[in-house]
Amino acid sequence: MKLEIAVLSGDGIGPEVTTQAIKALDAIAHAFDHTFIFKEALVGAIAIDKTGNPLPDDTLQLCANTDAVLFGAIGDPKYDNDPSAKVRPEQGLLRLRKELGLYANIRPVKAYETLLDKSPLKREIITGTDISIYRELTGGIYFGRKHLNEEGTVASDLCEYSKEEIERISHLAFKAAQNRRKKLTLVDKANVLESSRLWRKVVTEIATAYEDVTLDFLFVDNAAMQMILNPSQFDVILTENMFGDIISDEASVIGGSIGLLASASVGNTCCMFEPIHGSYPQATGKGIANPIAAILSAAMLLEHFNLIDEANSIKNAVEKALELNLTTPDLNNINPLTTEKVGDFIYDYILNPEDSNMNFENIHVGQSTII
Repeated sequence: MKLEIAVLSGDGIGPEVTTQAIKALDAIAHAFDHTFIFKEALVGAIAIDKTGNPLPDDTLQLCANTDAVLFGAIGDPKYDNDPSAKVRPEQGLLRLRKELGLYANIRPVKAYETLLDKSPLKREIITGTDISIYRELTGGIYFGRKHLNEEGTVASDLCEYSKEEIERISHLAFKAAQNRRKKLTLVDKANVLESSRLWRKVVTEIATAYEDVTLDFLFVDNAAMQMILNPSQFDVILTENMFGDIISDEASVIGGSIGLLASASVGNTCCMFEPIHGSYPQATGKGIANPIAAILSAAMLLEHFNLIDEANSIKNAVEKALELNLTTPDLNNINPLTTEKVGDFIYDYILNPEDSNMNFENIHVGQSTII
């Protein structure tokens, strides 16, 4: 298969981790005889610095005309610490999602057996956790009409959803549940919010077409509590934009590091894949950023194009790296590897999974395995 992939590395650690994701895709191209063409473009703070625009028109056009987007991270302290800034890096990401019609964000959350003791939650609570969160991405309060009165003393944000917006992501979530453990949980606030009552009505109607999937409901406050008390109860979670933002970030602590969590944002014609972590500016250039989330985002890209064996090859390499504790300082503070060395190991394992004992030994002493 031949794919053209727009690469939007962004800010902070974005370029470092994205480089490792590209490295993994290069290994897949060699191992499975594919052609991946990478085309770089600006987004975020670096785009503002160079063009004055967090999402230049050239970047948007490239993303619309390639097969997929591989995204890094955006954000910079000079904007984060200036609430009066009129142009912000995050505006580029929000516009990108809207312009490309990326209405569904998919976040897998898994408790890896080898990392159970790294989580702040007890082993017995998180064992067996394997969740797929489907978050609506282009509607709701983040995109609703905003108002501030002339005195600057009263503000409002409109949360608005249409039946069509709810239907399209709900079908994706139900189909995902059919291929998993056949359970879907709608997270809402239907006891208070009219928009949530519409979500519950529409999702209940759609459920009749998926008789093999069990549908249940949780108010968002209870769902947040259950995510800590008993996360393994969840299979597929479906929710609106802001609730999904909060719940998925809460779920990110289960695995022991936010540096493990990938995501996909998909629409009818476009798709984008990115780690869920931020730009982590304090770590920029230090080689300590965990690239696994970016690498697993590349695996999700492959899955999107039904390259299942290829995606599993990346996942197997990641599992082996975690098993051998060949990780960055967030997971291994005794003898950590650098961002680049983790990427080197995964690249090598994809190409040489059967010829690995010597390679593992070399990695442990910090030697390159790329010959």
